[in-house]
Amino acid sequence: MTDLNAILAPGMFVRHPENPDWGIGQVQSSINGRITVNFPDQGKVVIDGTRITLMPVFDP
Repeated sequence: MTDLNAILAPGMFVRHPENPDWGIGQVQSSINGRITVNFPDQGKVVIDGTRITLMPVFDP
């Protein structure tokens, strides 16, 4: 299995697979599997990358 979270870098856009209503978020940081994302409809959320695989959005 490929760890898609490993490619995430600040400035990239993502969707949360279990909370699509949060909208497209922008990665703020990714440190030791903890990914901080700013979602327009949810605010800043810290995600455990070992439990959730965020979906990259290449054309927001």
